Amino acid sequence: MGEGEMIAEERAKDISLKELSKMLEEFAKARDWEKFHSPRNLLLAMVGEVGELSEIFQWRGEVDRGLPNWEESDKEHLGEELSDVLLYLIRLADICGIDLGDAASKKIVKNAIKYPAKIQ
Repeated sequence: MGEGEMIAEERAKDISLKELSKMLEEFAKARDWEKFHSPRNLLLAMVGEVGELSEIFQWRGEVDRGLPNWEESDKEHLGEELSDVLLYLIRLADICGIDLGDAASKKIVKNAIKYPAKIQ
């Protein structure tokens, strides 16, 4: 089974941040890219991808949830750019020794305390 087929097979199931992190590590090692994956380089690459993501929305004004008026090709492009941002974020966290899932869970708890739900 080729690399592309293995990646497609992974897509067929729910995948964890840890699994994505492992896939990214293997991808970088196979290409000898680890030497380029410093925190600074990964952050700057991610910021570049956020810029590309922003361009998709730049002249659309407000859009409805679910993007009902978008072409499928536009939604696919959006998914690709969102994925680029996510993958750089996961790789950055991994290189910095941060468990992103754990950090995000703790942040949600902190936010719940900081911004309690209104009782109705």
